[in-house]
Amino acid sequence: MSKLQVTVDVVLLTIRDRELHILLIRRLAKPFENRHALPGGFVRDDESLDRAAIRELREETGVDKVYLEQLYTFGDPRRDPRGRVITVAYYALVPHSQSLGAGTNASEAAWFPVSELPPLAFDHRKIVDYAQQRIRNKLDYTNVGFGLLPEKFTLSELQAVHEAVLGETLDKRNFRRKIILKGIVKATKEWQQTGRKPAQLYRFTQ
Repeated sequence: MSKLQVTVDVVLLTIRDRELHILLIRRLAKPFENRHALPGGFVRDDESLDRAAIRELREETGVDKVYLEQLYTFGDPRRDPRGRVITVAYYALVPHSQSLGAGTNASEAAWFPVSELPPLAFDHRKIVDYAQQRIRNKLDYTNVGFGLLPEKFTLSELQAVHEAVLGETLDKRNFRRKIILKGIVKATKEWQQTGRKPAQLYRFTQ
């Protein structure tokens, strides 16, 4: 019986030019050499899943100090040609200002529009699709834009985040009414100069 191995993969998302982007690396090792993939790798015997995900992200992309949330476990017996490998996927939303690097087993860490992804290694496209759907669902009841916005933001900035995640244009009046009714943001006493008249700044309630 072949030994079961465990890996971690990280779906790191940001918004650039009002569009959702994902961080990918180009693999240097077989299998799928030179193919784009999610940052990730094998879990060491002496580390937790969370620590493995943080380490792999740092080593392969140079991104550090990111709050990762577990997404799902993918265990199709044929997902990895090297043998029986189960992967635990993580995801996070980060500002696009993150500086990028590359490690010893990866190169060309870069942001790609989710709508225009290159062919991905393993079952990573399936993982990306799952993460995108999870984030879309969370828009209805959480402050999913927390990692993409400053502490204080305008409702227009928040709407831009929602439009990028959903991939569609939202009606401004309906969006604002819906957000206020949900109670996930609260108005501050501060305003930001934007064009002809200032816009009120908001913050998340949690």
